[in-house]
Amino acid sequence: MTVRLAVFDCDGTLVDGQAAVCRAMDAAFASVGLPLPDHHQVRRIVGLSLPQAMRLLLPDADETLRGALDQAYREAFRAARESGQLSEPLYEGIDLLLDGLAARGWLLGVATGKSQRGLEHCLAAHGLSRRFVTLQTADFHPSKPHPAMLEAALAEAGCDAANAVMIGDTEYDIAMARAAGVRAVGVDWGYHTARELFDAGAEAVAANPPHLLELLP
Repeated sequence: MTVRLAVFDCDGTLVDGQAAVCRAMDAAFASVGLPLPDHHQVRRIVGLSLPQAMRLLLPDADETLRGALDQAYREAFRAARESGQLSEPLYEGIDLLLDGLAARGWLLGVATGKSQRGLEHCLAAHGLSRRFVTLQTADFHPSKPHPAMLEAALAEAGCDAANAVMIGDTEYDIAMARAAGVRAVGVDWGYHTARELFDAGAEAVAANPPHLLELLP
């Protein structure tokens, strides 16, 4: 029997984490005395590992400053999570989408710039922990678009690249898929535009979760 694997990005694809990311980034910048970042620019880097995101937000900063921001961001995010103030709502229709894919025989995975702890908390909060056979995070791999997370997901699921698809909302997801030799499908409800996803090499961009289910028979 052919193993098929659908790997999802998390923020911007499964959940809408932009508000939580922007709040934590505001707290991090304020903690080192920097002006608050432009939230549009912050949304643009959602999905990257934190060090890579900081390099894009502050290309002229030295490593010491970026390291301090990295740590402050993690602390702000952890504080929000532990105080129960973290909001990462599931996009409407995701539950039905995951049910539909599983019913068609797809194995499910996640590849995300989140930390392992952050991803596990997010999935548990939505009752999704048992839906996925492989979880790949920035704690253990280079940042997207490096293919390491997808390569690890394929190995863990026992799936060939030709039978896998990466689903995400940013050009980083699409570029990672292409680097790993798997299908790349974008979603139009996240943080990069459909045109950007097509330009990055997406074979299709889903308008909503039911449309995505149609694209993965």
